[in-house]
Amino acid sequence: MRHIPTELVTRYEQEGWWTNDTLGDMLGRGLAAAPDVEFRVHSAVRPWSGTFRDVELVARRLAAGLRARGVGPGDVIAFQLPNWMEAAAVFWASSFLGATVVPIVHFYGRKEVGYILEQTNPKVFVAVERFGRAEFQPDLCKHVPIVGVVGRDFDDLLSDEPMEGIVAADPDGAALIAFTSGTTSAPKGVVHSHRTLGCETRQLSARYPADRGKQLTAAPVGHFIGMVNAFLIPVIDGSPINLADVWDPGQALALMKSDGLTVGGGATYFVTSLIDHPDFGEEHLPFMRYAGLGGSSVPAAVTTRLAKMGICVFRAYGSSEHPSITSSLTTAPEDKRLFTDGTPAPGVEIRLAEDGEILSRGPDLCVGYTDPELTAAAFDEDGWYHTGDIGVLDDDGYLTITDRKSDMIIRGGENIAALEVEEVLLTVPGVAEAAVVAVPDDRLGERAAAVLRLHEGATMPTLDEIRDHFDRSGMAKQKWPEQLHRVDEFPRTASGKVQKYLVRRSLRTS
Repeated sequence: MRHIPTELVTRYEQEGWWTNDTLGDMLGRGLAAAPDVEFRVHSAVRPWSGTFRDVELVARRLAAGLRARGVGPGDVIAFQLPNWMEAAAVFWASSFLGATVVPIVHFYGRKEVGYILEQTNPKVFVAVERFGRAEFQPDLCKHVPIVGVVGRDFDDLLSDEPMEGIVAADPDGAALIAFTSGTTSAPKGVVHSHRTLGCETRQLSARYPADRGKQLTAAPVGHFIGMVNAFLIPVIDGSPINLADVWDPGQALALMKSDGLTVGGGATYFVTSLIDHPDFGEEHLPFMRYAGLGGSSVPAAVTTRLAKMGICVFRAYGSSEHPSITSSLTTAPEDKRLFTDGTPAPGVEIRLAEDGEILSRGPDLCVGYTDPELTAAAFDEDGWYHTGDIGVLDDDGYLTITDRKSDMIIRGGENIAALEVEEVLLTVPGVAEAAVVAVPDDRLGERAAAVLRLHEGATMPTLDEIRDHFDRSGMAKQKWPEQLHRVDEFPRTASGKVQKYLVRRSLRTS
């Protein structure tokens, strides 16, 4: 794991950001304090309704069954499940046992799942037999000692009697391994300890608006931040858990009216897909008071549009490695909330390298990767994480992300920030979403290609129309897109980010 300077450890402990609690300790207290809080799964395939107490009983029966099979602290428990009750039971059981949990996004395919299982060597793997594109493939887990399939033999893992208490574990030990969702071609196993993940949970809980309402979680719980928002923060807060196993904007809008559920943000795609849906109306706005946007680039055109609708927008910046680097409070000045990614979270430090790369460190920063070479490349001896993102700081200490190093287009020796071009494209009538990527050019090295997703019924603009629009915007001509492509949908990560490496690949092969 990475080197953490002694002075940082001391500071994090003294400030209370790091404690000796394990995730099991946190969950045990939270569940005991709010046993009758609602837990619901809104699903056409596997709906479920109950309370925290009901799910905890399943989790403790599972923990007892796994403990009897020799599973304990330090062992790895992997699961690939949709947003179902059983996913919570597996995660909570893992935490009670002091085991290391490996969530796998439910729509990952054979290649990704095989890679993750090979990298983590789990003692337990829990999967779904079939859901959407996901299908249980027994040959991938033939070396896993304990396997359970929900809807088939998962219940065989449950003991008749629940496990009491929490198994003691090292708070500095690995609590979770989260595999990055694929913005780069090779997944990276990000290791969080009980201390780093516990800090992240408390920080997010403290910064969320108190009047945010009953949240609907549709982001996959197999993705790290989706799991934290679904299964940790509500337990700490004693707030209801409502899950959806697919992202259906129409269903989300209906649940606002029927169940009073709210949607509080995420990647911009989740919010814009709601307000662009034909069922959306003024009556939904009371259930969208806040929009905390992050997980991908956040265009000013989107934040401005939401603000004009009366929605309190605030932006945040982080990653699986460092989940909460910056964010704005809902009470921050509007221009800061709309046009910057906020200020550092408590305990977090940031600085900019000479080339503008953001370096961060803090008590919620992961402890490294499963690959030691990646750890050595991304973290330095002073505890700084080299994010690979480019940003600027204003005079008030607010950070604005301008691009990723990998998204930088180098045209004739000049750097072009993809995000800057995307901002202009989003002001073109009919454009719902835009991704700008580099394509090879024999003369200039690279040039910018624009890939557009349009609103329903909109007409694809021509390249000449795009050029006219950019001319009117005042943007330098060398930054204008030189190719134009249309997609019905972008390839996305579990958190909603556009997978630009797949967009670039598709353009190279088309």
